[in-house]
Amino acid sequence: MATGKEPALSEADRERIRQAVHAAEQRTRAEIVPMIVARSGLYRDAQHWAGLIAALTTLAVLLTIEASWLSWGWHASNAAWLVLAVTLAYVGGSWIGTLPPVLRLLTSPTRMRHKVALRAGRAFAQHAISQTRERTGVLIMLSILERQIYILPDRSLAGLVSVERWKQVVQAAVERLRDGDIAAGLSNAIAACGAVLADACPARPGDNPNELPDQVIDEQ
Repeated sequence: MATGKEPALSEADRERIRQAVHAAEQRTRAEIVPMIVARSGLYRDAQHWAGLIAALTTLAVLLTIEASWLSWGWHASNAAWLVLAVTLAYVGGSWIGTLPPVLRLLTSPTRMRHKVALRAGRAFAQHAISQTRERTGVLIMLSILERQIYILPDRSLAGLVSVERWKQVVQAAVERLRDGDIAAGLSNAIAACGAVLADACPARPGDNPNELPDQVIDEQ
């Protein structure tokens, strides 16, 4: 589908993710926020590239076999039909360029990672994840179209957790996400994130308020 959307999470899936967040936060004073988005970018240039490829391919084919449809030589009507065929090919190719597999094929992984990072940054601000009292919020965002999961910790955690440990959190989700099990993938990432945060900023007995909702933010 053009939007990169997947079927909505069931109530059981949502509850599973909520419980994973609740369990992980018992061991840390950090706040974990899981989020799912349909896509992080529009990638309109990929649609134009798909249209251009289709148009040029159509033009090349028609000129290659021109003897079969121009046996009586060129006429104004022939040129008009040629332009129409190329235009229709561009329109059709542009539509094909909206399909997720084609978008992923025509867009570089680097650009997709950049778009996902930008989307995570916006979500971090929009959902007030930075408003915890010790700046210990962590966003775990899954972007469906790009097939990427992105971890964005608040500034106070930057020096407490290494990049390698955040990569391990992502890896904890990858296998189940590849199988199409979003709830299990996110739950695994949340559990791994909780273990990391329990070492970096452990909970204080009697002083561990739940500052942010445990429910998954679903913007599919």
